[in-house]
Amino acid sequence: TSRRVTIYAEILHRLRIVVIDKMAKPEEVIIVEDDDGNIVREMTKDTEVIAQYKTMRETIIYLTHLNYEDTEAIMLVKLELQIDGGEFTWNGLNTLCWAIGSISGAMGELDEKRFLVTVIKDLLRLCEEQRGKDNKAVVASNIMYIVGQYPRFLRAHWKFLKTGVNKLFEFMHEPHPGVQDMACDTFLKIAQKCKRKFMTIQTDEHQPFILTLIGELHRHIGDLQPHQVQAFYEAVATMLSDKGQAIPLSRDETVVSLMTLPNASFQDILAKGNQEVGAMFQLDMVKELQKIIRTNTRVCGAVGSIFIHQLSNIFVDMLNVYGLYSGHILEACQQQGEVATRYTLYKAMRGVKAEILDLLTAFFENISDLDNGPQIMMTTFMPPICQEILTDYQKTVPSARDARVLKLFGAAIGFLREHLSPEIPLIMNAVFEPTLEMITKNMMDYPDHRTAFFAFLRQANTHCFYGLFSIPPQQQKLVVDSVVWAFKHTERNISETGLEILFELLQNVSQSMDVAQPFHQQFLLPLIQDIIGIMTDRLHKSGFKQQATVLQHMFHILQTEKLVVALSDASSGLSAPVAADGSIDNKTFVKEYVGNLLLTSFPNLSQDQIVAFVVGLFEISQDLQAFKQHLRDFLIAVKEFANEDNSELFTEETEANLELQRQQQMQYKASIPGLLTPQEIYDEDPDL
Repeated sequence: TSRRVTIYAEILHRLRIVVIDKMAKPEEVIIVEDDDGNIVREMTKDTEVIAQYKTMRETIIYLTHLNYEDTEAIMLVKLELQIDGGEFTWNGLNTLCWAIGSISGAMGELDEKRFLVTVIKDLLRLCEEQRGKDNKAVVASNIMYIVGQYPRFLRAHWKFLKTGVNKLFEFMHEPHPGVQDMACDTFLKIAQKCKRKFMTIQTDEHQPFILTLIGELHRHIGDLQPHQVQAFYEAVATMLSDKGQAIPLSRDETVVSLMTLPNASFQDILAKGNQEVGAMFQLDMVKELQKIIRTNTRVCGAVGSIFIHQLSNIFVDMLNVYGLYSGHILEACQQQGEVATRYTLYKAMRGVKAEILDLLTAFFENISDLDNGPQIMMTTFMPPICQEILTDYQKTVPSARDARVLKLFGAAIGFLREHLSPEIPLIMNAVFEPTLEMITKNMMDYPDHRTAFFAFLRQANTHCFYGLFSIPPQQQKLVVDSVVWAFKHTERNISETGLEILFELLQNVSQSMDVAQPFHQQFLLPLIQDIIGIMTDRLHKSGFKQQATVLQHMFHILQTEKLVVALSDASSGLSAPVAADGSIDNKTFVKEYVGNLLLTSFPNLSQDQIVAFVVGLFEISQDLQAFKQHLRDFLIAVKEFANEDNSELFTEETEANLELQRQQQMQYKASIPGLLTPQEIYDEDPDL
């Protein structure tokens, strides 16, 4: 191999130059040169360019492995020409820096250090020397891109990390379009990969850098837009998520300190509202509340369970705001009709309510490690949440109901599990029928409610099954009917969620004989009919794997004779016969029932074919793979399926092959330094 490398050395050298000169733009870079030669912020991602970049990135990594000295020499010569050789051009610097950022991890650590120290120093000098906003923006974007691509280097060299972060803070005051966005994005990326460096005391520092950063936070965010401020807060919160034992500061106190500015703004708005309640209904105040709560949500998602110290500070006031706006919106709808929800002010109020729901949902999703979490939540937080939010959802008009309420209670069930079981009837009473009324009128209205409702129902079924079945019998039937409605839905994700809920429901039911017998007597036969119905309607092929799993479970119940009550067909008045010894022949009854159903539906199939199929459903009901193949053979024999593309019946196998290929590809990439991007590398315990 070395001989071939020597033979092709000149060609490989020229190839390196071509790839560097023509390097495509990475996804992370959002400052570009437009068709008119102006430097602007990119508004959309060019997927073709991204695909081209990935190919070129892999190419230059392989070329670097073949001869990293040559790659480094070419890059440094080109950089020198850009800085001191009088050849500075936007395109030349961009392609060079994109190539430099692309070989992160491809060199040894010492070689990478020597190379990067030169590159970053030269780029910082170039940034100081350049005149003109566009020139500075181009250099700034390249510095930010390279800094964000080399977390291993930054973790090993505190001075460069600190210099780079301080340079990002400078760029956060640069008004050129895209520079501030990129500075905030890069800051977040660095925070995720180097968090411990900011949380521990470094050489020549008297305190962890995060405390210095929080102390100067008002200065750093002074020129940022709201979404950039929120990204900045998320970055600092990401540092705080580090739980290392060597961290000398109190994370609980630090998260409250981080939120000093938003908390002061929140209290200022509330104080004005206390003096004159009308101030709470001014559009600028409402929008400011949205921003404050959104900032809290970003911090909560990043920092985890210690956010409880911040949430405790604002929780009561926040729910009071929720109640105030709920009442105001309801009153407007009563006076002006549901159209009021579309007016600017009321939309903004609904926006505040939505942000509160997002914050509470994020909290439930990120506190799995909270000590005594369920007890604290059930005693302190859940009663007022249920009182305020459920009451509003139940009594408000449909267009003012937010699907986030369903997501919130789904998240609450996911965290609290059986602790919330006693409250399930109360929750179901508030959300169940009002939501069903909205989503079952047709298959299109309220898509968010549709998805969130079945996700909520799945959580309740998985974690609070006995609470779910302590609701009145009429509502229990509504639950099953709604699940049937879901898996018959033509939208794939809703249909699949419905099937998942049904399978988990059947499994839960089977664990209790007291629940199982009446449930199966009432629902098993109609469910078999409904599942066979969607399996043979050609609209739900993609759900074949789950359909087969559910059907196998139901036939397995019949085959193992766990069912001791007689099944009946309400439409025909027939029921399973009772033998002289008192046993019930449900198997024969279901065989005849399913056989007649199929004979009626598929006249092109002979009676022998259908009998063989139905008998097979029972005989192989313990082997899922054989059961699936039996179903596939039958479906392909059906005339409606015969001339169609039936590849979706084999989706499970296709997805398994794709996943295997993906894993093999990741293993291959991991075996070659540099092929995995810094973001794809999981640093389980960085900075140690």
